[in-house]
Amino acid sequence: MTPTIPSTAVPYGFTVDGLGTHSSRTMMLEELQLLLAACPPSADEEAYRTAVVDENVLLKRTHSTRAKSFRHLHELYALSPEVLIFDVLRDLWDETPDAQPMLALLCALARDPSLRSTADTVLTLPPGTAVTSQMLTDAATQAYPGLAKVTTLATIGRNAGSTWTQSGHLSGRTDKRRVRAQSHPTSLAYALLLGHLCGARGDRLFDTLWTRALDQPIAILQEQAALASRQGWLEYRRTGAVTEITFEHFLRNRTEHREEVQ
Repeated sequence: MTPTIPSTAVPYGFTVDGLGTHSSRTMMLEELQLLLAACPPSADEEAYRTAVVDENVLLKRTHSTRAKSFRHLHELYALSPEVLIFDVLRDLWDETPDAQPMLALLCALARDPSLRSTADTVLTLPPGTAVTSQMLTDAATQAYPGLAKVTTLATIGRNAGSTWTQSGHLSGRTDKRRVRAQSHPTSLAYALLLGHLCGARGDRLFDTLWTRALDQPIAILQEQAALASRQGWLEYRRTGAVTEITFEHFLRNRTEHREEVQ
């Protein structure tokens, strides 16, 4: 079953309609890393477009390929500081390089419905389980009954398999198997914010698509939340059975969203 994104999350950068970029590409982790390494954190959308299309920082052979690459990256990540979930991604990106694959996955899940349709298939499997592109194609087929061509659904299955490999949830080139991915305090902070923007509060923040994608037991996630709090990414308070998590750091320049998010 494809996780549901509330319409209230759309203004923050979530996407709820359409097939998504995985009908033609993966989450493009290498390209995203090259682009964010080439542009300063203060870059705006036009600066990212210039870097990809005019300056060819992704080292594509043709102008057409550059333009398509920018379009797909824009679909997946927004590439604008005006979009909250990208702005926070960019804020966290350089803090923990090992967390970049997970950060990219979390953002792609927020913005790509076809990738979201494969999430339960991957995340519910125990380590060591074989995962085929057909399994992911079947998940996409159930999410889009009669709405997409068979060839398109097969492409989603293959691309999703590559994305889940890039993020560290699968291993293997041809014969893929489920493995446990890595989580860090930075990726945990981002996952908690995404869940918060989708309406979860308190302990429910540790049981959303975003925190489940981190692939860790809740005790580890709680430890990482405490570390993220000490690092200033969020405010984490746990008193008895009551958990409170707020995000003053991420919203410091977002007065237009502060009241509605908190």
